[in-house]
Amino acid sequence: MNAQHLAFGHFEFTAENGCLLRDSRPVAIGARGASLLAALLAAEGGVVSKSALMDAVWPGLTVEESNLSVQIAALRKLLGPAQDGSGWIVTVPRVGYRFLGPVESLTDRADGGWHARARSNPGIAVLPFENLGGDTERQYLVEGIADDLIMALAQFRWFRVASRGASFTRRNGSRDPQAVASELGVDFLVDGAIRHTGERIRISVHLADAMKGATVWSEHYDLQLDEVFAVQDAIAERIAAAVEPELLLRHGLPVAPHTGNITAWDLVRQGTFHFHKVSQPTHLLARQFFRQAAELDPMLPEAQIWRARVNAGLIAYGWTENSTADGKEGLDAALRAIYLDARNPYSHYALAIVSAYTGRAEQAILAAERSIELGSSFALGHLVLGMARLFSGDAAGARKPLARGLELNPNDPQNRVWFSLLMLALLFSGDIEGALETGRTALKARPDWPALLRIQACCHAAAGHREQAHRFGAAARDLPETAGDALGPFRDGNKEWATRLNALLREAEL
Repeated sequence: MNAQHLAFGHFEFTAENGCLLRDSRPVAIGARGASLLAALLAAEGGVVSKSALMDAVWPGLTVEESNLSVQIAALRKLLGPAQDGSGWIVTVPRVGYRFLGPVESLTDRADGGWHARARSNPGIAVLPFENLGGDTERQYLVEGIADDLIMALAQFRWFRVASRGASFTRRNGSRDPQAVASELGVDFLVDGAIRHTGERIRISVHLADAMKGATVWSEHYDLQLDEVFAVQDAIAERIAAAVEPELLLRHGLPVAPHTGNITAWDLVRQGTFHFHKVSQPTHLLARQFFRQAAELDPMLPEAQIWRARVNAGLIAYGWTENSTADGKEGLDAALRAIYLDARNPYSHYALAIVSAYTGRAEQAILAAERSIELGSSFALGHLVLGMARLFSGDAAGARKPLARGLELNPNDPQNRVWFSLLMLALLFSGDIEGALETGRTALKARPDWPALLRIQACCHAAAGHREQAHRFGAAARDLPETAGDALGPFRDGNKEWATRLNALLREAEL
């Protein structure tokens, strides 16, 4: 049996890149778990000794046997029971372990099913970071950051992540990005470099579309090297949060409407492509795709997540003809998403954003908090938590989650709204200078959004800067008016704040 592409139960697995799918959707399996599973499957039902498994999982290292027991237990938990209720992995006392159950090779399957499903999601590989200073004593940090990034990215559902072993082996064997991506079966590559200067560390990160040879995203971080693990966690969290939306947007660009046979997942991808254009026609078109996906596959949580999000967007921007009906559809979809995939932070974000725009601020706060519990680097969870707190009248409590969400994800297509909310939270919690500084950052990214200009005018008026207030107010009037600014619940739930804003804006227009 060729051990590269295998199927057992609801699972499909490729040893080459450590990709594990359950019902055609990626499962977050660590590098050690993937190596362990590959070794067990390669034995074709035979017993694999403990020493052989330890060599496969920790090559060249001396580790305690208890570490193997921990990894076996974690893999058993990840796979769950087989169809007959038994376990996939059995212990052979004093010898090792054996994988039970029928295993099918998919490598030569005529219909190409495995490849079609495995490639339905974009793939990403994290390559070893370069140690520019050549400090061998800190090589562990260089490799540790790449390891942590792999694990952080593996938590997200929108793309496959190649295992550490596959990524590092291919990078060492080839420096050509297209060759590496082709061998790993991925679309995107993340690499970077680390330089130490005294107690400071600079980490540069680069995300590339390997097949097109194009840079998608790059950034560098300057940090104090006070606590190694804190640095690793911070970098992995920031990169994972920034890479995820870039991948989702980038991978959706080539998608065009289909004719003929189409899968629910393809419909979701087409819908997200239109959703991120953020206009009334594209939101309505996106909703059609999400509705079709939900009808075609009622068990696909992503279809419900996006159906909830698009209905929230239609209400937020004033693009709905029946806000009550759209709100109900959105809430129903979000609750269905949680029922289908309760451990997906996007499911709870969907409930939070719909709740925020249907007058359920307390429910929105609870759902947002749950999404963050499931993924601490989940930028949208922090952002919607700040939104819900602001809508409920807690300006001071909204500041930290909004700032954190924007720090994690500075490139969200709808950041104009999040920046507006942070400016308002700062203004009405008494930090006018902070609101002005946030406005300057926001207007660099979105100088065409009238609501940002108006809020900036109000902040200058509140600070007594009459000339600047007048200038920003005039600039807002010169721009084409948008259908909505997504701030309706802020005004409706905080009448005194809304009155104060109107007074400041009139002052700016004098």
